[in-house]
Amino acid sequence: MFDLDMIKGVYARMADQIKAAQSVLNRPMTLAEKVLYSHLFDGKPTEAFGRGESYVDFAPDRVAMQDATAQMALLQFMMAGKNRVAVPSTVHCDHLIQAKESARLDLAQAKDVNGEVYDFLESVSDKYGIGFWKPGAGIIHQVVLENYAFPGGMMIGTDSHTVNAGGLGMVAIGVGGADAVDVMADMAWELKFPKLIGVKLVGEMNGWTSAKDIILKVAGILTVKGGTDAIVEYFGPGADNLSCTGKGTICNMGAEIGATTSIFGYDDQMEKYLRATGRDKVADLANGMRKYLRADDEVLLTPEDYYDQVVEINLSDLEPHLNGPFTPDKATPVSQMGLAAAENNWPTTIEVGLIGSCTNSSYEDISRAASIAKQAVDKGLKTKAKFTITPGSEQVRYTIERDGFIDIFEQLGAEVFANACGPCIGQWARAGAENQEKNTIVHSFNRNFAKRADGNPNTHAFVASPELVTALAIAGDLTFDPLRDSMVNEAGDSVILDAPVGHDLPPNGFAVEDLGFKQPAENGSSIEVKVNPNSERLELLTPFEPWDGENITGMKLLIKAKGKCTTDHISMAGPWLKFRGHLDHISENMLTGAVNYFNDLTNNVKNQKTGEYGSVPSTQRDYKTLRIPTIVVGDENYGEGSSREHAAMEPRHLGVSVVLVRSFARIHETNLKKQGMLGLTFADKTDYDKIQEDDTFDFLDLNQFSPGKLLTLKICHSDGSTDEILCNHTYNDAQIEWFKAGSALNLISAQK
Repeated sequence: MFDLDMIKGVYARMADQIKAAQSVLNRPMTLAEKVLYSHLFDGKPTEAFGRGESYVDFAPDRVAMQDATAQMALLQFMMAGKNRVAVPSTVHCDHLIQAKESARLDLAQAKDVNGEVYDFLESVSDKYGIGFWKPGAGIIHQVVLENYAFPGGMMIGTDSHTVNAGGLGMVAIGVGGADAVDVMADMAWELKFPKLIGVKLVGEMNGWTSAKDIILKVAGILTVKGGTDAIVEYFGPGADNLSCTGKGTICNMGAEIGATTSIFGYDDQMEKYLRATGRDKVADLANGMRKYLRADDEVLLTPEDYYDQVVEINLSDLEPHLNGPFTPDKATPVSQMGLAAAENNWPTTIEVGLIGSCTNSSYEDISRAASIAKQAVDKGLKTKAKFTITPGSEQVRYTIERDGFIDIFEQLGAEVFANACGPCIGQWARAGAENQEKNTIVHSFNRNFAKRADGNPNTHAFVASPELVTALAIAGDLTFDPLRDSMVNEAGDSVILDAPVGHDLPPNGFAVEDLGFKQPAENGSSIEVKVNPNSERLELLTPFEPWDGENITGMKLLIKAKGKCTTDHISMAGPWLKFRGHLDHISENMLTGAVNYFNDLTNNVKNQKTGEYGSVPSTQRDYKTLRIPTIVVGDENYGEGSSREHAAMEPRHLGVSVVLVRSFARIHETNLKKQGMLGLTFADKTDYDKIQEDDTFDFLDLNQFSPGKLLTLKICHSDGSTDEILCNHTYNDAQIEWFKAGSALNLISAQK
């Protein structure tokens, strides 16, 4: 059992801290407020914070990092001058394993190809007291839920789906590596106090409907930016009846609506899960704190008085959904997919169905999908689409193999990939994807942006529950509705699939031979972390230059991005994951997926010094060589998606000074600030339309940079005309100091 003493300490302080907060607020409290106010860096609360307004210093209980982002996080931590991490921290090797042939072969290949990176992460973990989860141990969020998450705790993780732990009652938030460094270095972690969205679940799910359909429905209601700067808190009788891992699925995909995190109150389902995963002592402690681990009764009775927004969903009426393509909030009930596909000209032949990922790889998910697979085998059906399974952890994989589920899937012709992220984050060597043919896939993952899974911009990816994906892979038809439609088996008989059945927890308990965990050295002071100066994969960091205090002038437009520009567009994953520890190499993918407003092309921008068009990185490197500052202009919800701070570090490294957009996704805006960049928004969003391809920009009052004061930007057009526009910012005093110092890390290093 991990972190028991830490958890005891959290609970020992919590009651007094919540009582103090109630005195300050003078009203009942939501669960999210209880967790937030009991994790203030300065101890007991003495003031009420403004939701969506106040910047607050917090003290998270732990940090989790996955291998792709841990490289940069730990390279930064090495610069902080600390001897050991201040809070329990872990590294999980799950992102760098490419899904291609089989679990065994793919894992062996990953260990060979990524050996240098794994050795680096293991040695850094050993030196600084960080728990290390080896390749093959499982996906970070599933492993955290099984081993570390606890009700009422607060954690941050260097992955946007850290929010998965909300399924076990945690405030768990995805961040960039620089934020993780703050917490590991025993410094305050700053967050704008979130707004609160309450989702009341009533009724009871039945048949084909699952927890996945709840969050697919919520995504359709709130959209990809509806949860920005907010915590989504689920409550009601429908919430209490959901399994713990079902709650995790819902919280996991809260990242797709931009939510800071999502959370459920502690209940009997969470207690069952804690005990099933060997954490009886944590369950006993949580039982003694139950009233502090749920919203107050008054809140549940009149939620509209305590939340900024309330959404109610009747689970009895909820229908299975398919969300997509190209965005996770385009929600279509399965009964309406035939009509939607015809109206939008979506390909209806399904090429591949994929289940698993950090969102849906629990025992319950696999058992329900396996019940559909067994029906197909028994009724003489075979899959018309290719079908793959990605287990979430070695504990789940071992247990489902013991219970015969893998054998059932293999009888159906499915392939089982390694316990890793795989296709969900673009680590899928899909044969033929390079041909960029228009096609459809269905999966139980969380995101479905263009190129996300296989690199093909014409792959239409639809998100659904594992059991629905299984049925659709068997049918091979996007318009198939298992509630109403039949199929013809190999004997020519008409066959109907019964509704899925499964177990939320294994009846015979979980089993595993090797979790894949390595305890760090008791004293790592003598351990030397070596990085080959000629390495293609790793590069020690050089501090960014501080601001000189003057107005930045003569800035050239690098790119005006058109429409959706996610972190996948700014810093692609897939084959680029191998360079996550080498800032200069990975910067070659900077903004290569963004669409240039002026020619509707990707990775094709005008170099104002030569008049020629070239790739975004090469054009920016020319500007950097000439010491010409540049600006990037973007549209709404810029930086949506993953927490990857490379999307902020790459422009900083290559010399971009400013990112000016209509609106930001929360994590990306924070990452820009941490790296010493200016992240600004148009005070008048229509000013986006004033930006022309050959523009030059001058700040008129950056030398007066201060909280709440708008900045004035002069735009000089090539015809000699000018415009002056106002720019909003959300920088407070501390964040302005990051900018002045060149980065937040520069400030930490100066204090060592």
